[in-house]
Amino acid sequence: MGLLTGDALFSMAVVVAVFLLLVDLMHRRQRWAARYPPGPVPVPGLGNLLQVDFQNVLYAFYKLRHRFGDVFSLQLAWTPVVVLNGPAAVREALVDHSEDTSDRPPVPVYEHLGFQPHSQGVVMAHYGPAWREQRRFSLSTLRNFGLGKKSLEQWVTEEAACLCAAFASQNGRPFRPNALLNKAVCNVISSLVYGRRFEYEDPQLDRTLELLQELLKESSGLALQVLNVMPWLLHIPGLVEKFFSGHKAFSALLDELVMEHRMTWDPAQPPRDLTDAFLAKIEKAKGNPESSFNQANLYAVTNDLFAAGTATTSITLAWALLLMILHPDEQRHVQEEIDAVIGQGRRPEMADQARMPFTNAVIHEVQRYRHIGPLGTPHMTSRDTEVQGFFIPKGTTLITNLLSVLMDETIWEKPLKFHPAHFLDPEGRFVKPEAFIPFSAGPRTCLGEPLARMELFLFFTSLLQRFSFSVPEGQPRPSDLGIFGILLNPLPYQLCAVSR
Repeated sequence: MGLLTGDALFSMAVVVAVFLLLVDLMHRRQRWAARYPPGPVPVPGLGNLLQVDFQNVLYAFYKLRHRFGDVFSLQLAWTPVVVLNGPAAVREALVDHSEDTSDRPPVPVYEHLGFQPHSQGVVMAHYGPAWREQRRFSLSTLRNFGLGKKSLEQWVTEEAACLCAAFASQNGRPFRPNALLNKAVCNVISSLVYGRRFEYEDPQLDRTLELLQELLKESSGLALQVLNVMPWLLHIPGLVEKFFSGHKAFSALLDELVMEHRMTWDPAQPPRDLTDAFLAKIEKAKGNPESSFNQANLYAVTNDLFAAGTATTSITLAWALLLMILHPDEQRHVQEEIDAVIGQGRRPEMADQARMPFTNAVIHEVQRYRHIGPLGTPHMTSRDTEVQGFFIPKGTTLITNLLSVLMDETIWEKPLKFHPAHFLDPEGRFVKPEAFIPFSAGPRTCLGEPLARMELFLFFTSLLQRFSFSVPEGQPRPSDLGIFGILLNPLPYQLCAVSR
């Protein structure tokens, strides 16, 4: 018998590896069987990949929940996944057992692209000392943004005025608001990170948003999901370059902006923005190998802030304007409150929020009714734990179905309707139920929550102060259904903005 060729040896090794993985999986599932969450029976090698409709994953999870309960399991190739539904299960996992469930699963695609999300940044980083250090820095910078000459609220207020001017330039004609909302929110992030804003006609702003949209499209595509659970496919020549060119291009653009900013940084001057503050931390940490303040993390944190902070807020604002043209009575009520508290003679301020319960209720109801991230960001167990009496082993990916909490019929009076009274008590005072968790819960609560809340209030009230919004004459009533990829977007729509 001749010697086996290299290709034959490789094929044999793959077969043996698959066989051993199957044996290991069967052994583990037998060991967990009594207390492991129920779920559809997986197919060897593929798990449940062909049994779950990932093109309509929200409805697929809805059906699986009704079949298996609030805590059910899936097997995505070799990746064990547990899906958590309902207020009790989600809160128990994210809050009561936060030390067990706050890790993030690895993302093989990003690592293959040269990124290290599990060790850098704040969104997908491993739950450990480096992540804690970066989160503390980012939160304190957001909270105490008196850096340089302007506060963060001033940045947002001034950008809201620019956004209103752009809306006014439409002269009451029908238009789609999404592009202008994207530019306004992106400018806020740019102000925070680089201390500068772009004119809305600036090609660099258009290029940034174009690449950001491409990145989000790639992140929500089926290719990313398949390659993450079957990472050996990443070695097919040209495959990654074909599906994920936007990730590389967006990262290169932000790296260029950081380098430009660094050239003008003067360590003797007060920090102008987050990048200056980070550069100062890098200088201070020199010689300390334990510090997470380094050039790679600077790129990762700025990437996270742009990627996670731009689309989320602008899409929420697009939902808010859509729901206002679909619910004109609520729009009039908001405007009456704005006129009574703020008037037309000055810009809205965050201090006004406490005296505007109905406006506050409307903004919160937009986030509840059309929550843009219904499945949250995946978590991973860092050690064995229990949720609702089920055993969940270390290394299991957790999907928190936030939609099931925000639409829970035992908590919300009209869960399937846009109903701002969900956030008002009988006396008309603003209240926030514990189940309102659009930013998730526990230690991994969305880093940008304080900034997002500020942007939503100041942009929304500024627009409603200046304009009345309506469905363009002769056009059908838009749908309030959405398109779900990685985020829930409204279907394309137009509106008219008429100066008040």
